[in-house]
Amino acid sequence: MNRFALGTAVAAIALVAFLNVPGNTQSAGGAAPAAKSNSDTYRQLNLFAEVFERVRSDYVEEVSDETLVESAINGMLTSLDPHSSYLNAKNYKDMQVQTRGEFGGLGIEVTMDDTPAAKAGIKPNDFITNLDGEPVAGLTLPEAVEKMRGLVNSPIKLTIRREGRDPFDVTLTRAIVKIQSVKSHLEGDNIGYIRITSFNEQTDSGLQNAVKNLKQQAGNKLVGYVLDLRNNPGGLLDQAIAVSDAFIERGEIVSTRGRRSEDAQRYNARAGDITNGLPIVVLINGGSASASEIVAGALQDHHRAVLLGTKSFGKGSVQTIIPLPGHGAMRLTTARYYTPSGRSIQAKGIEPDILVEPAKIEKVAQAAIRHEADLRGALKNTDKAAAQPSGDAPANVPPGTTPAAPAEKGDASSVDPLVLGTAEDYQLARALDMLRGVALFNGRALN
Repeated sequence: MNRFALGTAVAAIALVAFLNVPGNTQSAGGAAPAAKSNSDTYRQLNLFAEVFERVRSDYVEEVSDETLVESAINGMLTSLDPHSSYLNAKNYKDMQVQTRGEFGGLGIEVTMDDTPAAKAGIKPNDFITNLDGEPVAGLTLPEAVEKMRGLVNSPIKLTIRREGRDPFDVTLTRAIVKIQSVKSHLEGDNIGYIRITSFNEQTDSGLQNAVKNLKQQAGNKLVGYVLDLRNNPGGLLDQAIAVSDAFIERGEIVSTRGRRSEDAQRYNARAGDITNGLPIVVLINGGSASASEIVAGALQDHHRAVLLGTKSFGKGSVQTIIPLPGHGAMRLTTARYYTPSGRSIQAKGIEPDILVEPAKIEKVAQAAIRHEADLRGALKNTDKAAAQPSGDAPANVPPGTTPAAPAEKGDASSVDPLVLGTAEDYQLARALDMLRGVALFNGRALN
């Protein structure tokens, strides 16, 4: 048997296997339509076999059959949508490690803090053009990632292109990158700040621990929470459901609808709210995607939180990881997800309830202003209550400051990861103002 005949035979075997898979019935209209469909499939597989054999025999350099087949499979999957792909055995293993919450490398996904990339000042939407002087043009993403991995403490030089400046080099030292997907701290002494950077297997337990610790630190003073989902690219669906469930007492969290109506699924909340009903502000931006949007959409539809920031990314599809024994796995888009009100945010994103664009907080010079207390002979205030502060200044905004001109609307790249959750975080400052305003209003309403 010659090579072409062998390739055709392989294609035929693949077809037989395909036709024997349950659910792959080609037509319900009788034998004739099914036979015609099968004939069309044979013809297409013969085309593949012909191209496969021609590449094996005539390409300028010898290429292994494994490489050709993997590339063909990946090409088929990536042509479907941006999120379907083939994972060879190594990439599948790497993916499993990442979803568990720990991996080795540079931490070049700069939505993560405390990584070599973040510490070196690399920002979202930076383009890596060279690795150790070698151009990355023509490399696939897995190939580029492989080149960036290496021994811990070994250096690598990246050439970065950033809008508005000339290309520049950054030398990083490889390190073990652990994804601490939930981080928290108290703002003042009465607002809990919780940031979720990704949704991995540790996220739900991390959230539970964060809320528990915040309650212990604040005692009975907590008046609300900020849930920061900015620059969070998503992750595991079950973790997004668990996080949403933590804040919602009852009702639907999300539904998924696939190709067949019988595959539709709905996920509902169980009784219990770990915050005991305190107000929540959720921060989102153009870097909030997928699982982040599930959480934001659920809390928004249930009127459980106010969404503040800029429009989210708009990834409303669900990918299923299907293991391929002995080879790796395929990541296949199998469904769209919908918020509790039935919204699909695919390619649309979630609009915040209050639009607050990124900005910088800068001091503004002010001329000296005299007050009544500065006048000679001014009467003193004898009210003891006057010694107390008349009210909190806006959170994280020093007296005499005003925000600079906001950055471009919805531009996730304008949000520096190192600023998130700090005193220079303008969007966080607005969220804190809102929660303190609500707390002040509720306090007055009770009096």
